Amino acid sequence: MADQNDPADNQPAGYVPPKVWQWEPGNGGKFASINRPISGATHEKERPVGEHPLQLYSLATPNGVKVTVLLEELLAAGHSGAEYDAWLIDIGKGDQFGSGFVDVNPNSKIPALVDRSTDPETKVFESGSILFYLAEKFGAFLAPEGPARTAAMNWLMWQMGAAPFLGGGFGHFYAYAPFKMQYPIDRYAMEVKRQYHVLDTHLAKHEYMAGETYSIADMAIWPWYGAVVRGEAYGDAAEFLNLKEYANVQRWVAQIGERPAVQRGRMVNRSFGPTHEQLRERHAASDFETRRQDMLEVQGS
Repeated sequence: MADQNDPADNQPAGYVPPKVWQWEPGNGGKFASINRPISGATHEKERPVGEHPLQLYSLATPNGVKVTVLLEELLAAGHSGAEYDAWLIDIGKGDQFGSGFVDVNPNSKIPALVDRSTDPETKVFESGSILFYLAEKFGAFLAPEGPARTAAMNWLMWQMGAAPFLGGGFGHFYAYAPFKMQYPIDRYAMEVKRQYHVLDTHLAKHEYMAGETYSIADMAIWPWYGAVVRGEAYGDAAEFLNLKEYANVQRWVAQIGERPAVQRGRMVNRSFGPTHEQLRERHAASDFETRRQDMLEVQGS
C-alpha cells in the first residue's frame, strides 16, 4: 500500500524512500546534533562522583523529573538513605555520549543512577526502572503486595508505553518538526486526546493513579502529562488539544503540583526556563535554600 501513492504528493514533493536508508549527519532536524544511528561513547569523559550513596546523572526533562521527584519525596518521608548528588547531563552538548555516562547507561539516555551503597555498585537506567528500584529499596510509594501494587505497576508501564506518542509523536511534529504537516499532527493529536481521556476517566473514580494512595505511578505520569496541561511543553499545545475539558486530570495535575517535594524535584538539573526554577546541580538539601537566597540577592541588587 505504501508504494502506491504518487511521489508528487509526498513531503517534500517527489520524495521516494530509498531501498536502503543512509544516515546523513544533519538530517535529524532540531535534534540532529544528538541523534545518530549508532550507540557508544563519542568521547572520553569521566563521570563525577559526590559523597552521597546515590549518584544521579540527569536533566530536568519529564523523564528526569520523575526520578528527582521520587528522591525528594523519599527524603521528605524520612528516608535519609535517599540522599543524593544530581549531576547535570547537557544532552544538547552531547554529555550523554561521554564514556563515563555510557558506562552507566549504554543507551545514552537520561536519567541514569548509580547506587554506591551496594558492593559492587548498582547501575540503573530507564526512568521506570529507576522508580521501581528506589521504591523497592526504600519500601515506599509502592505497595508491597496486592491490588494497589499491581495498579501502580499497570500505570507505570502505561506511562512508559504511552508517553512516546505524546513526546516523540505529537510534541515533535507539533512543536519541533521543521515545517507543519497535517497528517502526523492529526494522527498524534488524536492519540494524545485518547490518552488524556483514559486518564480523565480513571481519575474520575480515583484520587491517584493507583487508587487512594500517591505512588510512583503518579510520579511517572505527572511530569509528562502535567507539563502539557500546565502550558510548559510544546508551546500552545494545551489550547490546541483543549485540555481544559479534562476536569479530573486538571484536578490531579494541580494537586500533585502543590506538593513541596514535587516543586523541589522539578528544579533539580533544570538548565532552562525561568532562572528561579533552576538548580543545575544538587548535592544537599540546603542547595534549594541557597538558590533561593541567591535569587533574592540578584533581585535586590
